[in-house]
Amino acid sequence: MNKLIATFFGIGHLRPAPGTWGSAAAVALGVAAYEWLHPMLVPAGFVLATLLGFWAVPGVLAQSADGDPSEIVIDEVAGQWLAMSFTVIPLARHGVSILDAWPGFVAPFLLFRLFDIWKPWLVGRADRRGGTLGVMADDLWAGLFAGIASVILAGLYHAVLEPML
Repeated sequence: MNKLIATFFGIGHLRPAPGTWGSAAAVALGVAAYEWLHPMLVPAGFVLATLLGFWAVPGVLAQSADGDPSEIVIDEVAGQWLAMSFTVIPLARHGVSILDAWPGFVAPFLLFRLFDIWKPWLVGRADRRGGTLGVMADDLWAGLFAGIASVILAGLYHAVLEPML
């Protein structure tokens, strides 16, 4: 069960770039949940994925010689849903379809992958910790940074570019 959760039901075994596959799956599920179920399932999913990650990852790490096996992608799922929450919540408050505001899921995806790969500042520091905390925390920091950057970019677009169009 730990491996199933840590690999996000096997998505972590896709190659190349399992982290990108995990993030893309999280975006697809997040968009579907927003449109067809309830928008607040995205932030609720972030909380659930984080809790499940902290529960499942230690068991997988105990069976691996690698300190951060690439097939573990529950951390990417949690971080991606955190990043998406920054745009999902305001869109839902205003009753806007996430499909009509497509940068609302594309920007968090691209920014999350950027911060997860680049590992600036707190993302890199968390990654170097190792263990379950290192596996999970670097993606949570990347998700936080991606969410904040998405809000800043949306604000700039709506304040500066949109009036000029």
